[in-house]
Amino acid sequence: MVSSLRLPALTSLFSPSFTRRSTVSLRRRLHLRPPLAAGFSAQSAASSPTETEDRVDSKKSGRVQDRGSTDRVITPRSQDFNAWYLDVIANAELADYGPVRGTMVIRPYGYAMWEAIQDYLNVKFKETGHSNMYFPQFIPYSFIEKEASHVEGFSPELALVTIGGGKELEEKLVVRPTSETIVNHMFTQWIHSYRDLPLMINQWANVTRWEMRTKPFVRTLEFLWQEGHTAHATLEEAEKEALEMIDVYTKFAYEQAAIPVIAGRKSKVETFAGADKTYTIEAMMGDRKALQAGTSHNLGQNFSRAFGTQVVIVPIWKKVDEKTGVLDAASSVAETLKNAGLKVKLDDTDQRTPGWKFNFWEMKGVPLRIEIGPRDVSSGSVVISRRDIPGKQGKVFGISMEPSILEAYVKDRLDEIQSSLLQRAISFRDSNIVDVSSYEELKEAISLGKWARGPWSASNADELRIKEETGATIRCFPFEQPQGTKTCLMTGKHADEVAIFAKSY
Repeated sequence: MVSSLRLPALTSLFSPSFTRRSTVSLRRRLHLRPPLAAGFSAQSAASSPTETEDRVDSKKSGRVQDRGSTDRVITPRSQDFNAWYLDVIANAELADYGPVRGTMVIRPYGYAMWEAIQDYLNVKFKETGHSNMYFPQFIPYSFIEKEASHVEGFSPELALVTIGGGKELEEKLVVRPTSETIVNHMFTQWIHSYRDLPLMINQWANVTRWEMRTKPFVRTLEFLWQEGHTAHATLEEAEKEALEMIDVYTKFAYEQAAIPVIAGRKSKVETFAGADKTYTIEAMMGDRKALQAGTSHNLGQNFSRAFGTQVVIVPIWKKVDEKTGVLDAASSVAETLKNAGLKVKLDDTDQRTPGWKFNFWEMKGVPLRIEIGPRDVSSGSVVISRRDIPGKQGKVFGISMEPSILEAYVKDRLDEIQSSLLQRAISFRDSNIVDVSSYEELKEAISLGKWARGPWSASNADELRIKEETGATIRCFPFEQPQGTKTCLMTGKHADEVAIFAKSY
């Protein structure tokens, strides 16, 4: 049994020739949220006919932004994280509001990030034996009803189609909230005996969940995601697959996105509807709320470097007779770095000042900026600025344009920036996790906006009480557990594990 995949009773998967010795276990990887949400994305301030959570919050902050203005107003992150998040999404041109409440239009720069995630993970999935497929967006409602906990878990979020072609449908259709049911319906057609196992497929698709309060890239009515579905002959194989996939997600978060997630197992209350076990990676956002960034489910038989590197080059000239020489040098540098396998943008537009460009590309999250002016052309060198070290401290002059020197320098700095961002994020995360040994300490930690980590062996009812009284939930039981004797923070009885509690979106 490995990740969440729902299927009607798995006994129905097989023809009579299927042997009793073989048990089918299913695994599904559920929703990898684009790490855009974990630090650099936000929503547009454009007008829309409806009130989302973000629109309400931005109104509270008293900010009014003129879309036609050339001034890019960014609320300081330390002042209002939510407003900062929305400002960055709007001004970095990542996404905009769609005409239907809770939807968004992902703009080219934002979608390029998703493509980079796909490029990285597609390789990893295929290395582990998965094949990409696509399943219909419309699912018969009867499929959803076949697995009781599944329909109960998703019922409030379902979007239904009742009319098609001008006529009322004989059976209403569900707009895909996730694909367990239809995938497993097809598995019944394809799996006839243990010889057909394992069956491992992956899907890049969109899903729809009727969220009441939305937040771009975090919680919207329709969003892009990846979901893997697998069927195995034994529980052990399925469990191994679920853990392998959560490890792929964890490595992606750390090594490519510089997001220090905490990987672990969900509590029964928080387990995906219909799954036996749910594994998760939990990210701490800038406002210290938890974001479930990716999950892997063991459904049992209930259903029988990614962003890549990007460097921006900003040519600088004042006189007309300086322009050609500067642009030629900038183009040569860009070609050198592209040939080295780096993603490079040469911003040679002359409608904006260099200072405006510096700010614009920093806001877009570009880690390294190369500046080339007339003096640099004469000396055969460039100026390189790091985004993670603001001001003059992050700027280095006189880096040679000679291809081998420039290439090596840029690659080394990009590695340093990746490491620096990750360490900074780890420090932020760890400084905001409090070890607690009692319910009072847990409540205090949550009231301060922290994550609480403490021993837990209490009941589901106790867990729900904490959610009701503090707004926090168990995010996961981390895979990395402390040694020694543990006493449950709620009951005072022995506990085998510590859990992490936090408020989420």
